[in-house]
Amino acid sequence: MDITLQCIDCEKQYDPLELRYTCDCGGLLDVIHDLDRLKSLPLKQLFDERWHSRSFPYSSGVWRYRELILPVEDQFIVSKPEGNTNLYPAGKAGEYAGLRRMFLKHEGENPTSSFKDRGMTCGITMARLLHADTVACASTGNTSASMTSYAALAGMQAIIFIPEGKISYGKLTQALAYGGKTFQVQGNFDDAMVLVMEVCKELNIYLLNSINPFRIEGQKAIGFEVLQQLNWQMPDWFVLPGGNLGNNSALSKGLKELFDIGLITKIPRIAVIQAEGANPLYKMWKEKTAFKPLRQPETIATAIKIGNPISWKKAMRGIEWSNGVVEQVSEQEIMDAKAWVDAVGIGAEPASCCSIAGAKKLVEKGVIHPDELVIGILTGHLLKDPEAVIRYHTGDLKSLGIESRYANAPIRIEPTLDAVREALYEVRRVSR
Repeated sequence: MDITLQCIDCEKQYDPLELRYTCDCGGLLDVIHDLDRLKSLPLKQLFDERWHSRSFPYSSGVWRYRELILPVEDQFIVSKPEGNTNLYPAGKAGEYAGLRRMFLKHEGENPTSSFKDRGMTCGITMARLLHADTVACASTGNTSASMTSYAALAGMQAIIFIPEGKISYGKLTQALAYGGKTFQVQGNFDDAMVLVMEVCKELNIYLLNSINPFRIEGQKAIGFEVLQQLNWQMPDWFVLPGGNLGNNSALSKGLKELFDIGLITKIPRIAVIQAEGANPLYKMWKEKTAFKPLRQPETIATAIKIGNPISWKKAMRGIEWSNGVVEQVSEQEIMDAKAWVDAVGIGAEPASCCSIAGAKKLVEKGVIHPDELVIGILTGHLLKDPEAVIRYHTGDLKSLGIESRYANAPIRIEPTLDAVREALYEVRRVSR
C-alpha cells in the first residue's frame, strides 16, 4: 500500500497494516499519502470520468476518489455503494440564515442515512484486509447503524456500546435490525468510548470509532464530492456540526491534500458548530485555554452529545489551517433551524441543523458575509430522530425550554366536509 501511518504529535511512522489506532506516545494517527506521486496523476480528469459510473467500485461516492482515500485492491472493498448525495439550494432555509448563496449537502441520503457510511466503507474494508471477524464501536446512534450494516454485508460480527437511554429509537432500530449485538452502558457516550477501547485492545476486536484513521479517510469524500458537484468552484465556507469531531477533521485533511497537490488553489474556511450543552471545543476556542472535557454533555441533538471528543486535536489543526471558527448554538436555535430545513422539503436530524443555526449566528456576527458561497453539511436523515420532530410540532418541548415557534401541529376535525372546508379556510387565511 502506497500510504503510511504517522503520529500527529511526534510524527513517528508505522506500517499501515500494523493493527493500531494511536502512536506509542498516545497521539492520534494520520493516513499519509504520497502526494508527490499524486501530483503527477490527472486526478481531476479521473474523478470526472468516474462521475455517475455504474461499475464497481466507482459507483461509490467514496471509492471514486480512491487514490486520495485508500489504495486497496477491489477484492477487499466493502461498499453499498455510499455517497453520491445531493447538494440542494437551501431556499428559505438559507434566507432564514441570512444567506443568498447557501447549499445543503445532505449526507442523510447515504445507505444507512448518515455520513458515517463514507467512513465505514473504508473502516470495514480495512477490517477485511486485516482478516478481522469482529468489529466494535461506541455510538450515540449513527455510527452503530452504519457499522452493523457494513459488518453484515462483510459477514462480520458487530458489537455496539451505547449510552443507556441516550440514543434515539430511529438509530437503535437500525443497529438491532442489522444484527449488531448491543450493550447498553450505564453512563454517557464518553464512558462507552473508554470501555470499547479497552475491550478492543484486550479482546483483539477491530475498533471502528473515528479514532481509527482509515474511517477519517472515507469521510474526506464529502468535501471532494461537493467540489465536483460545484464543477470545482471553491465555496467560501463549509459549515458543519461538531460532536466527536471526526467529520471536520476529515474535511480539512482532504481539502489540505487537494491544496498541496495543486488540485485547488483556494482554501475554503471551516466553521464547526457545537450545541451549547456539549461544547468543549467551543470553550477551548473562545476562551483560548487548554482542551478540557465536559463531564455531563446535554443536548437534544443526540448525535453530537459528546463531552470528550477523541479528534479534538485534528479538529483544531484543520480549523487553524483553514482560518476557520468554532461557534455554539442553543437548543432553541437548533430546533428552529431544523423547522426551516424540514419545511423546505429537505429534512434532517437535529444535529445536522446546527449547520444552519450556526451559519445564521455567524452571519449576524459579521463573520460570514450574506453574499458568500456557503455549504452546510447535513449529517443525518430526518427520520433518525422522529421523536424530536413530533415533540417540536406538538409543543411538547417546553420542559426543555424550547418554544415551538414554527410548529406545524396536526389539526383535529370532525369527520365532515364542512369541518374540512372550515379548517382549510383557516389554514389559507393564516398562511397569507
